[in-house]
Amino acid sequence: MKPFQLTYVATGSVLLREALSGWGISKRTLASVKYSGGRILVNGDEVTVRHVLEKDDAVTVIFPIEERGEGLAAEEGPLQIVYEDDALLIIDKPPIQNTIPSREHPSGSLANIVANYFEEQRIPATLHIATRLDRDTSGLVCIAKNRHIHHMLSVQQQEKKMKRRYQALVHGELKQQEFAITKPIGRKSTSIIEREVRPDGQFAETEVQVLKEFSGYSHVLLQLNTGRTHQIRVHLSHIGHPLLGDDLYGGKRDLICRQALHCSELELFHPTTGKLLSFSSPLKEDMERLL
Repeated sequence: MKPFQLTYVATGSVLLREALSGWGISKRTLASVKYSGGRILVNGDEVTVRHVLEKDDAVTVIFPIEERGEGLAAEEGPLQIVYEDDALLIIDKPPIQNTIPSREHPSGSLANIVANYFEEQRIPATLHIATRLDRDTSGLVCIAKNRHIHHMLSVQQQEKKMKRRYQALVHGELKQQEFAITKPIGRKSTSIIEREVRPDGQFAETEVQVLKEFSGYSHVLLQLNTGRTHQIRVHLSHIGHPLLGDDLYGGKRDLICRQALHCSELELFHPTTGKLLSFSSPLKEDMERLL
């Protein structure tokens, strides 16, 4: 089982610790390399972070092998892989499947199946899901194969460099064709599951574009600029246009038995190469049939 590693080239004379920070390696990641079996090599020789680099020195960071937690069982199951390399795994998740196990659904989640895939492929990593979807929501999920890669993806999300676009079917016909919902979201005081728009909530922003209108329904494209729990569901319900099938937030289930929400586009910069990657996923059969 080969550990994950990255190689960088120094551009001038600088302390190794400072160079690693500039390459996006966090103090937490550096500590795991130092104390959990990783190594740092300069031109093939192991060094400490106090080493002074010279121009064109090759720095190789060998990350420690990660072990999956005992609480996540590996299970066989189908995976629709959209993209894969040494750092990333992009999956197209079906509806009615948890991203991670829950008390109500302890098995059969995407995480269980990916854990089994990692075992079969001898990928030395625990599970790092960078973009999580609700059980009912279908579409693209981004998984990092290393703790450092997960950190780099999280930074992209914070800096709004990662774009996630969703297609949804909602109740009603919207008054505007393009607009943004900027309303703070927090946990509902009477529920451990539900969220709501509330003044003391976290900042949340969802961009909305109407793709097509029907009598009493609309097909919309949504872009998340933040990643709050149930953000799309709460924002659409708040403006009076809940998702079809989302009975938790006011939608009806007469036409579809799950919330009509699909992550159709994912755009990100590759965390090691910097290359812009774009992925797309067609609507699932149930939503396509409704359209």
